[in-house]
Amino acid sequence: MYKAFLIKYAEIGIKGKNRYLFENALRDQIKNSLKDLGDYLVSKEQGRIYIECPDDYDYDETVEALQRVFGIAQICPVSIIDTIDWDPLTEAVGNYVEERYPDKNFTFKMEAKRSDKKYPLTSPEICVEMGAYLLRRFPEMKVDVHNPSVRIMVEVRTRSYVYSEIIPGLGGMPVGSNGKAMLLLSGGIDSPVAGYMVAKRGVTIDAVYFHAPPYTSDRAKEKVVDLARLVSKYTGPIKLHVINFTDIQLYIYEKCPHDELTIIMRRYMMKIAETLAVDSGCLGLITGESIGQVASQTLHSLAATNEVCSLPVYRPLIAFDKQDIVDIAEKINTYETSILPYEDCCTIFVAKHPVTKPSLKVIRYSEKALEEKIEELVKTALDTKETILVQ
Repeated sequence: MYKAFLIKYAEIGIKGKNRYLFENALRDQIKNSLKDLGDYLVSKEQGRIYIECPDDYDYDETVEALQRVFGIAQICPVSIIDTIDWDPLTEAVGNYVEERYPDKNFTFKMEAKRSDKKYPLTSPEICVEMGAYLLRRFPEMKVDVHNPSVRIMVEVRTRSYVYSEIIPGLGGMPVGSNGKAMLLLSGGIDSPVAGYMVAKRGVTIDAVYFHAPPYTSDRAKEKVVDLARLVSKYTGPIKLHVINFTDIQLYIYEKCPHDELTIIMRRYMMKIAETLAVDSGCLGLITGESIGQVASQTLHSLAATNEVCSLPVYRPLIAFDKQDIVDIAEKINTYETSILPYEDCCTIFVAKHPVTKPSLKVIRYSEKALEEKIEELVKTALDTKETILVQ
């Protein structure tokens, strides 16, 4: 059984003087992902992060947790060799092959790295000498440098590491390395995927959900909390703000043309989300919108909702087909929860034929009918928000 993992990252490696900040963020995210599984020792060293495992750790649980950490490109289960001296190192690598591959009838390729350029052998020389040693010890094995069955990799640093398995990670950037943004989270398929995708670029996520009791039920709210919890497995804890939108929604329904309800309600959701974002130190809004998916997501409609915001609005799904979004939702395990048949405030009070090419001039004129008390209703909604820390 392996007692350690070597973690490789990709994009972080091309960072300049700030690279250590990204490495520290990734190390901290790894620690956070493993904290409930045992007493792991996580350290970083020259372009690598190492995880030493407790005696009673669970291999599958550990790999599963690491595969949810953004920023990890590859997860390599390693055997640590507490020496860089050549003879004991070759013997230890031979012992690794002996134990790991009982049947030696396979082709292999040696790969090596050394961190200390004063080491007596260069990396290519380590490959040649180590390969020759393995062929002497296990004559059934054959070298194939182009299409080997097994790649045996040795890294010589202050200690030595040997491994032959690489498990893919999620890639991306560690959460917390690229600021914070506010996700407009509904009970649908799209917005959890949007949050996941932006978090993959290192962004910390807060979220807002618009609730409309009694037209939307507590089960609908719990569904959104469950979705936030599923997304938080990748993003870390999410602060979820629940806004009671009922009075605003009824007032818009009473005062505005019904074919414009969706756009006008959407504009007020964006305004409220932006207020929360500014108060929370968020640098942008995130939505799950995709061009042409529904009436509120045509280019004309998106322009109308954008007009009320000064913060950037990030729409990572904007050019995705629905099936592309569903595929990601299934991959991150939010799909089955998203399709539970509970009502959503975006789907009630919807006109039979909503406007798909809203005119900003007309929308602004319609909103004048709300001037008497819309600001008071928005203030009340913000003052009475419920905030839930989801993790």
